[in-house]
Amino acid sequence: MAKTATAYKEKMKELSVLSLICSCFYPESRNKLMCEFEDMEVKPINKRASGQAFEVILKPLSPVSDTAHNLPSPPKRDISLEDIEKKLEAAEERRKYQEAQVLRALAEKREHERDVLLKAMEENSNFSKLAEEKLQMKMEQIKENREALLAAMIERLQEKERHAAVVRRNKELREELTA
Repeated sequence: MAKTATAYKEKMKELSVLSLICSCFYPESRNKLMCEFEDMEVKPINKRASGQAFEVILKPLSPVSDTAHNLPSPPKRDISLEDIEKKLEAAEERRKYQEAQVLRALAEKREHERDVLLKAMEENSNFSKLAEEKLQMKMEQIKENREALLAAMIERLQEKERHAAVVRRNKELREELTA
């Protein structure tokens, strides 16, 4: 049954090309048998708006057509032990080659991953150094700002002491003049 279905599918593929060629040579419509194959008949049905329509009639299998679908097996040949050993050696060589290819690809992948990891570690180290340098600069700026603020406060205090000394001297002078 499966062979018949396969043959049917193949004939249907051929049928569209065949009907196109037939319609070029014989443009008049036919109501009788259009094509006949060894295991089916194709008859046209009245045309429809969507295109052509066909009726496919499958014929019962005959012993001749059943054997026609069976492909003959290839002739058996004598295979020597040497041929088998050569084939086994060739297969082993192919396996070793494929294994070497896989190992090489894995090594390349591992090398790439190691390079990426080293680059990431280097970038992290550079970032840490940069952050540490910025922190040191800020700490130095804060220290400088404190020293400048302290110097300004000392300067103001000295000015106030000088002013107080001037005020005291003036007071003493006034007291001497009034006395």
